[in-house]
Amino acid sequence: MNTAAPTGLRIGHVHLKVADLDRALGFWRDVIGFEEQQRMGDRAVFLSADGYHHHIALNTWESAGGPPPAPGTTGLYHVALLYPDRASLGRAVKRVLAAGIALDGASDHGVSEAIYLRDPDGNGVELYRDRAEAEWPRDAAGGLAMVTRRLDLGALLAEAG
Repeated sequence: MNTAAPTGLRIGHVHLKVADLDRALGFWRDVIGFEEQQRMGDRAVFLSADGYHHHIALNTWESAGGPPPAPGTTGLYHVALLYPDRASLGRAVKRVLAAGIALDGASDHGVSEAIYLRDPDGNGVELYRDRAEAEWPRDAAGGLAMVTRRLDLGALLAEAG
């Protein structure tokens, strides 16, 4: 039996439980820039880029007023948002910093450049851009050789314009 995922399979959306819908929208819509596509009263909202039905859904169905997940428990590690180029990633990071949101880290992984932070509910968020596949670091056998190095955040922000 072939258990390989079919070519073209991709993650369609992420649905997050949040404690406060308006607070979550203040991050996902107003800082990150997703557009509201549909709202279900004061309990759920569906957000996307480029008019897609939704990339991120937020709801309070089981979590209104709830605390963030406790450290040391299972759950979502982070949602990763892939930006089309370095300048757009830099502009997104500028918006995050202007909103007073602290960064958890900034890494160069060889294949990508990534910024790490948390949404208001404590969910991990990665903002990143991929390098061209021809630039990806490889080992002697041709396999990926990803790394974690310090990202020059100043240079990224300077490129944002």
